[in-house]
Amino acid sequence: MNKISFEGIGEMVATFACEEGVGVGQVVKMTANGTVGPCGAEDDFCGVALSAQDGYAAVQVAGLATVQTAEELTVGWAVLSADGAGGVSAGETGGRQMLVVWADSDSAVICL
Repeated sequence: MNKISFEGIGEMVATFACEEGVGVGQVVKMTANGTVGPCGAEDDFCGVALSAQDGYAAVQVAGLATVQTAEELTVGWAVLSADGAGGVSAGETGGRQMLVVWADSDSAVICL
């Protein structure tokens, strides 16, 4: 049983209009004024969708967030970008530097 919790630390959530295809738990990007959409591979992301319904999404834009990853990341500073499937990956051609505080084979906790 894991005795460490990062839930809610520094969390800041904002409501945005959202495009079709935004799902709970996926990273999103800004697509228009006050609007987020799904990320393609190598896109910079602005946050993680905590809910998405009726054309609106609650997006975590700051704090420690759990994100999906298809590859195991290394804890510490890493350049991350969207993987095109709703999660993140180590940026190959871009991305932004973020702190990874926990990593396993299918998810990571990062500082937004």
